[in-house]
Amino acid sequence: MNIQEGLMNLWNSTGIVNFVLPADPNITNGFEQILHMHGQWMMILICLFLLWLGIKKQFEPLLLVPIAFGGLLSNIPVCDIAGPHGFLGIIYEAGIHQGLFPLIIFMGVGAMTDFGPLIANPKTALLGGAAQFGIFGALLMALCIFGFTLPQSGAIGIIGGADGPTSIFVTSKLAPELLGAIAVAAYSYMALVPVIQPPIMKALTTKKQREIQMTQLREVSKREKIVFPLVILILCAIFLPDACPLLGALTFGNLCKECGVVDRLSDTMQNALINIVTIFLGLSVGSKLSADQFLTVQTLFILILGIIAFSVATAAGVIMAHIMNMFSKTKINPLIGAAGVSAVPMAARVANKVGLEANPQNFLLMHAMGPNVAGVIGSAVAAGVLLALCG
Repeated sequence: MNIQEGLMNLWNSTGIVNFVLPADPNITNGFEQILHMHGQWMMILICLFLLWLGIKKQFEPLLLVPIAFGGLLSNIPVCDIAGPHGFLGIIYEAGIHQGLFPLIIFMGVGAMTDFGPLIANPKTALLGGAAQFGIFGALLMALCIFGFTLPQSGAIGIIGGADGPTSIFVTSKLAPELLGAIAVAAYSYMALVPVIQPPIMKALTTKKQREIQMTQLREVSKREKIVFPLVILILCAIFLPDACPLLGALTFGNLCKECGVVDRLSDTMQNALINIVTIFLGLSVGSKLSADQFLTVQTLFILILGIIAFSVATAAGVIMAHIMNMFSKTKINPLIGAAGVSAVPMAARVANKVGLEANPQNFLLMHAMGPNVAGVIGSAVAAGVLLALCG
């Protein structure tokens, strides 16, 4: 090889040459041809926008920043960082494809979660259950209207649970080709809870209903808090074993928190372990934001179905609260029904904020944590149903 050939090879290996791909004769649609040729540049701009949302607007920054940066790396030409033998590809195979990272995240969530409000007011579990209607409504729409396959529809529907790790876990099992779009949709809508939920909550309630003050919750004993995760796991093992990986991780983390004899383990799950896995989870999810996988019509449909699923879940929780009030002497504030989605504790904080706007003496945070925690359990149960139904 002479110097001229070597220089030519060096030039051909630069990003300048490879960022714009040659036209594909098999693509006849002009718009799709543009996406094919300039998709990497477009995805880099999208990832920079996601970084801006995470850093400037602080929309779920702990995950949005690594996801966006992983997307940047996956769209660098030539080096194939997201390929099967690349840095991100190896992380993805070990942590996402095998389903490890979401389970570790759930352990950390369990260790940080207080099930006390749900134990003190068990009927709020109905609100968390009602919020899962968004998942199955979106599944039917994806299957019957948008033409997705049953496994893909199940993966899209889980966005309605507003639970990022659960969405990633289910999608990695049912439709890994949609992981990038579903992960971005799930975490984006989680971050937008304070924007999306209040208009729905106000539209479905009157000012008088939003002013309802709830009585203080009873004190929950340590024994109840220890027994509760064990009961949840045993019931899951009996009736829905497919949900046991997620619920098992959640209940183990919570048991370590509540039993009081393994504080070092609980502290590790709440801090070091969940932080490390969050980094790898975000980067590996970002590896699926390559132009050829993300810039498709399917992605647009997923984003539309995701917002529908999340909105239906919010509305279903509020409507269930109204139904419960029809048959109960002790009224509950219907705003806490919106906390039935799994976005802990953001959805509970939003319910509290809207309640305070209607009545400055109306503190709903602890009451809203009941359905919020129930939503976490409900989304894990829904995940098990989807895996059994669509897998």
